[in-house]
Amino acid sequence: MTVRDVVFPPGRQALYERNRYSPAIRSNGLLFVSGQVGSRPDGSPEPELEAQVRLAFQNLNDILAEAGLTFDDVIDVTVFMVDPASTFERAWPIVQEFWGEAPHPTLTGVGVTWLYGFDFEIKVIAALKA
Repeated sequence: MTVRDVVFPPGRQALYERNRYSPAIRSNGLLFVSGQVGSRPDGSPEPELEAQVRLAFQNLNDILAEAGLTFDDVIDVTVFMVDPASTFERAWPIVQEFWGEAPHPTLTGVGVTWLYGFDFEIKVIAALKA
């Protein structure tokens, strides 16, 4: 059996243990990060969309930092948005605040109908430092 090399961001381990998943796993030179939403420390959603997107990125950046990485190390991104026809124009400028300079990571955007009370989720794969 493979032992999972789990990365926990500071102060949120209880939240991940309660929900029974790992925030990120190191494997074969890559960091696979679970989808991050704009959740407060207790797991509740940030109610305002723009603040929720910023908090999702802050939660993501906390995990990356714990692994010794930054968003510059991200190579693949999947973004999930509830009702993107009405939320994309408000959310995407916030994403650009965190995106950094070109060359950018690959991107897949998926419109969904439900994200457990959230409107935005970001999942990434990053390259670990050698």
